[in-house]
This record gives sequence, C-alpha cells and structure tokens, in this order.
Amino acid sequence: MEMLRRSSVFAAEVFEAFDRSPTDKELVSQGKAICRDFIQARLQRAGFGWSKPEHGMSNTSGSRLAEVSTTFLRLGDELEYMRPTVYRNIARQLNISLTSETILSDAFLAVAAEIFTAGITWGKVVSLYAVAAGLAVDCVKQSQPALVLTIVDCLGEFIRKTLVTWLKRRGGWADITKCVVTADPGLRGHWLVSSVCKFGHFLKAVFFFVLRER
Repeated sequence: MEMLRRSSVFAAEVFEAFDRSPTDKELVSQGKAICRDFIQARLQRAGFGWSKPEHGMSNTSGSRLAEVSTTFLRLGDELEYMRPTVYRNIARQLNISLTSETILSDAFLAVAAEIFTAGITWGKVVSLYAVAAGLAVDCVKQSQPALVLTIVDCLGEFIRKTLVTWLKRRGGWADITKCVVTADPGLRGHWLVSSVCKFGHFLKAVFFFVLRER
C-alpha cells in the first residue's frame, strides 16, 4: 500500500506540472515517462512484454501526460510509416554490440547529439524517441532487457542538457499536441507542423557514429 501511495503522489505531481510552468526536473521526469510509454508500445508491437518501473506513470485516461504520450506514438507511427526500415535494427546500423551500459550510452548520446546539430524541432524530438524505442527492442531481442532502463536514463540526461531550455520556451511537452492536424485513426493523416525529421538526419547520425574515431 505504501508503494502504491508513493506512486500515486508522484504521478499527481507530474500531472500537476502541466498546469503551470514546469521546472527542469519536472520536464526531465515527464520526458522519461513519455519514453517509457513509447518503448512499452513498441515492445508490445514487436511481441515482447515489458513492465515499466513503479515510479513510471501509465497513460492515465484524460491526463495531459496521456495526451502528450499518445501524440508522440502517433507521430512516431507516421515517421516509421514514411521510412519503415530506419528505426529498426538500430544496433546493427550503428555497428554496436549491446554488451554494456557504456557502449549503449555512448552510441545513443552520440546519435542524439548529431541529430540535433542543426537545431531542435518536434520532428527531431519524435525521431529521437523512435531511435530510443528501436534500441530498446534490440536490447530485448538480444536478451538484455535491463539495458532498456539505460536508454531511458540516457534520454533523460540528454533532455536535461539539451532540450530543457527549448521546452520551457514552448511551455513544456504539451506543445507537441499542436503539431497534430487531424485525428485520423489510421494515423497517416497526422503531420508535424513544425518540421518532420527527414530521412537524412538519422542516416547522417549513423554515419557519424560508425565512422568516427574511437
């Protein structure tokens, strides 16, 4: 009961942050919660089960966080529909073996940094989440489910260092819901008004990581 109470209090605090100007810590926590939802959806689609940690919030119906999380998934579906092979088998594209947290962290953060070299858009943010989810699927396929949380933590660190200021200027994560033009249940009608991350962004990031000096 105590664990359930703490989880409920934490969830309430995160949801409340959407109704005011969020702090850096809250933006990071929300971003990681959205990442856990995104990863869980992709793992389920791939036929794998994964239980999010107790402190991770689920998609509570009617909450602002649920709306943002759903929007990320819809836009992620749109990106993956446009380029179905880009966000799969990412470990192989990066030419890395998922044998340690260090290898995974270095690869993910290097790709993330390169994706955002030319600036930040919601398209690139969604693309980064799709990369994280693709890597999570690779981890589970390679019998390394514990590394999934490493991906979530790496994304949280990247948000803290790179995205927080940008997010604050837009009032937080809920700004992404403005990018959805239609509510077509087929998902193909969804579009990023700000800018969809083009195919070349991710390939450039992969090329940079694979060929850089180690």
